[in-house]
Amino acid sequence: MNSSAASYLSHFRGSFIVTFLGLALGAWIGWVYTGTTSGTLSFFFICLVLAALEISLSFDNAVVNANVLKDMDPVWQQRFLTWGILIAVFGMRILFPLIIVAIAAKTGPIEAIKLAATSPETYAKIMHDAHPDIAAFGGAFLLMVALTFFFDEGKDVHWIGALERRFGACSHLTGIATAVCIGVILIVAQFYPGDQGGRFIVSAVYGLATFLVVDIIGDFLDSPQMGKEAGKAGLGAFLYLEVLDASFSFDGVVGAFALSHNLFIIAIGLGIGAMYVRSMTIMLVRNGVLAEFQFLEHGAFYAILVLAAIMFIQPLAHIPEVITGFIGVALIGAALWSSLKARDKVEEKMEPST
Repeated sequence: MNSSAASYLSHFRGSFIVTFLGLALGAWIGWVYTGTTSGTLSFFFICLVLAALEISLSFDNAVVNANVLKDMDPVWQQRFLTWGILIAVFGMRILFPLIIVAIAAKTGPIEAIKLAATSPETYAKIMHDAHPDIAAFGGAFLLMVALTFFFDEGKDVHWIGALERRFGACSHLTGIATAVCIGVILIVAQFYPGDQGGRFIVSAVYGLATFLVVDIIGDFLDSPQMGKEAGKAGLGAFLYLEVLDASFSFDGVVGAFALSHNLFIIAIGLGIGAMYVRSMTIMLVRNGVLAEFQFLEHGAFYAILVLAAIMFIQPLAHIPEVITGFIGVALIGAALWSSLKARDKVEEKMEPST
């Protein structure tokens, strides 16, 4: 193995260890619940599939994380990579579903845990019923993330130039991203039957408002008025990344119940995937991959745009997570290929003529 490949793989050591421990724990839970070899293997493979799906759905998440993380103070980088993984695994993969169930069932968190352990079908049904509201919230937040990238007046590198230059021409208009997001929400709501359209609008507006609040807090915390040290700290960026991570995981958490009704298996599978997202983020930041491949983040934001659209229409027409993940990987792969071609052209121009 050459030194470059070894350097990339070194960032995944922790993920490999978590994978081994997680799959072993999943197999043990399978044995506890079923007491059979076939049941144990079934739980093991569900953990493996959930981890693979989470990784495929999160390539764009890792790229966007790295894009924000590279400009953060090293102290806050480390906090995101340590505290962030605890929030991602325990907060979003375990506590978030329990909170949803506790609110929907009008019960306490302890009772929600008991429900997950003793009546997983009921637990899964409650999560499924809450899916439209969760998807609308996460979709609106991610749509704003993508639109803010494309409606950036200072953006001068374009991957799909004909489209991105049109976005750039409108970027000077105040509140253009918010206006487009509201327009999309109102249009999509027309396709929901009965009072579901109203529920969709309310949940989506909460997602939009969350983005704006986090954006305002980030600007305030990182402003000169807060002092040089506060600006370096990157607390605003940390909050933004945590909410962004949550939005990415909403659909995956709910969609995981299509493969298993067992909360603990879902948490293990998605938790393994979350570890790989952190490892990919570290690799991208510390190896300078974003600077080397100039269109990589463009591909990630196009993938976010597609993911937001899928989350909006998911309650109307179910789209398998495999397809969502494939689209994200395909877009990032295409952006990577374009980056390599662009780099080769630059190198050819720099070569002295003979």
